[in-house]
Amino acid sequence: MNKFLERLILVMALFVAFTHTADAQWATNGPYGGSVYSLAVSGNNIFAATKFGGVFLSTNNGTSWTAANTGLPTTSTVTILAASGGNILAGTDVRLFLSTNNGASWTAVSTDFTRTTLHAFAASGNNMFIGIDGGVFLSTGNGTSWTAVDSGLPTNVTVNSLAVSGSNVFAGTLSGVFLSTNNGTSWTEVNSGLPANTTVSSLAASGGNVVVGTLDSGVFLSTNNGTSWTRVNSGPPTRAIVYSFAVSGNNIFAGTWGSGIYLSTDNGTTWTAVNSGLMSTKVWALAVSGSNIFAGTYGNGVCLSTDQGTSWTAVNNGLTNTIVNSLAVSGSNIFAGTYGGVYLSANNGSSWTMVNSGVMDSSVWSLAISGSNVFAGTNGGVFLSANNGKNWTLVESGLANWCDIYSLAVSGNNVFAGNYLGVLVSTDTGTSWASAYLGTFVRSLAVNGSNIFAGTDGGKGVFLSTDNCTTWTAIDSGLPTNATVPSLAVSGNNIFAGTQGSGVFLSTNNGTSWTAVNNGLTNTQIQSLAVSGSNIFAGTSTGGVFLSTNNGTSWTAVNNGLLNTRIQSLAISGSNVFAGTYGSGVWYRPISEMGVINPECQLKMINRENLRVSSSGHTNSNVVINFSLPHFDRVTVKIYDLSGQEMSTLVDKNLESGSHNLTWDTRNIAAGCYTVRMQAGSNSFVKSFTLIR
Repeated sequence: MNKFLERLILVMALFVAFTHTADAQWATNGPYGGSVYSLAVSGNNIFAATKFGGVFLSTNNGTSWTAANTGLPTTSTVTILAASGGNILAGTDVRLFLSTNNGASWTAVSTDFTRTTLHAFAASGNNMFIGIDGGVFLSTGNGTSWTAVDSGLPTNVTVNSLAVSGSNVFAGTLSGVFLSTNNGTSWTEVNSGLPANTTVSSLAASGGNVVVGTLDSGVFLSTNNGTSWTRVNSGPPTRAIVYSFAVSGNNIFAGTWGSGIYLSTDNGTTWTAVNSGLMSTKVWALAVSGSNIFAGTYGNGVCLSTDQGTSWTAVNNGLTNTIVNSLAVSGSNIFAGTYGGVYLSANNGSSWTMVNSGVMDSSVWSLAISGSNVFAGTNGGVFLSANNGKNWTLVESGLANWCDIYSLAVSGNNVFAGNYLGVLVSTDTGTSWASAYLGTFVRSLAVNGSNIFAGTDGGKGVFLSTDNCTTWTAIDSGLPTNATVPSLAVSGNNIFAGTQGSGVFLSTNNGTSWTAVNNGLTNTQIQSLAVSGSNIFAGTSTGGVFLSTNNGTSWTAVNNGLLNTRIQSLAISGSNVFAGTYGSGVWYRPISEMGVINPECQLKMINRENLRVSSSGHTNSNVVINFSLPHFDRVTVKIYDLSGQEMSTLVDKNLESGSHNLTWDTRNIAAGCYTVRMQAGSNSFVKSFTLIR
């Protein structure tokens, strides 16, 4: 082949590759759900207020959801929603927004609620009330303007809940219940029968009765407009926090934190638990639409009951609001740890299934794989599944007082778990545990041979153990003073440490010394790291995902199409990289579409005339790699096995133009499939070959 044709093929191949890269984008298909703080109904429309996902709208009773955030702050947390007439109000932590077109767009209301939190809405005719940290405000103009109405309320009182019963307006506060009979012009304390200094978390009116949900004293009922209150003995546990009520005809539903949903069919006199099918027992919000009851939960999205609470079904399709703290890969299975438990994808992220049997209501901070075992580090200890998440069992022998497990790592039969006191070690695949006290919060763990690395919080940097966690040594030479290390990753002999605020650091000598490798890294808040061959991915707190193809020497942002750049976790599965976000589920993208070579697969852009691999016989101990260069260039040639592990670097230096031959000595190399990667300047080539014995 002549030089002109050879170069033409190379240029065409690179053009196709770079064109594909420009069009490539991240995509997501869940897991759907997340935390839902509030629900509102307007005609056939259901609105859900979420944590960091803004507002979502369903026009088909929850069958599907669409983000309705035009005009709202990016990745906003909406704490309360209300519908009045044709208007929808959405309250963030400190601002109030109004939509007059069913959520198609939002406008900030001019009233300044700065330095306060919006807690509650209620409507009485044309009057709308809002409860905040500081009292009650009234709007008589459909939410466009607001006036403080707090005469008789304690100074700067926090109003958690509001309810309307005829001409009466009730306000639930940190100091009990207050009543206004004149649209908020004045308020009177009505706490007879309530415990002293009771914090009221929710209110509801049904018929002539008013029910109160408290922070830690259960439910109280008044049949005389608050003149007196009586504790309801048949109902949620006394210590259950009742966050929400909803009224459907003669039925009152109560949503609790940790005890699920309760139903009263006699205006609050008696209550029965109705939790069949409920995905979470932590219920923040309830709403009624016709005969349908909707429940907004912590971590698991929205549940629907069409039979007055007898049974519940998750209705989350399109509700991209999940916080994904951790990711782990086991064969073709990908596990995602969230605030609502564990999700599984068996099809490269195209769909997700909740796998929470035994681990329901757990916040999953970390995940790790050991053979067929999957470990989940949660706010309630370590859970183990031996059947791909179908069932989980708490493995607690030796775990007393070590509840929150924020990091996990596996090496053979050894499992390491990090929390706020140090590291726990199991040498029998999780059956029993022993503590290795460090006296500091361990945010991340990594294993490299017999070395265990622990990244810590609170400015303690990185620790190393070479004796299975019996002793630890601080290894922070070159790390920033008071470094917090949320992530660690191993690539061959290289150890990478991701820090909060100082970027990525590299050690080539098992942590004896560290060097900053941040060129091109425009966001240095590193939450997660993942390695694929010589490719290093870094997930940042607000800057998305960065890629380095040269062991951290330089970085490039790879965020095309990534709508949420708050990255909590990263994982590599096959030819894809997966990113767990803070509030938008899991996103995925083929590595090959980022303009780099994935050592596990062969790209179609290879120019076979430029790179040849040959062996003079099946028993020959040498593999010969030959290639030609059209001009002087910097050349690197490396060998990888199918797992992406680097086996050998054959050359890494400047070479003259012309033909070159390299030899790989395979006398101590096992038979199998390998790939050779050549980097010549900015051009990459890869070729697969089989070593036969």
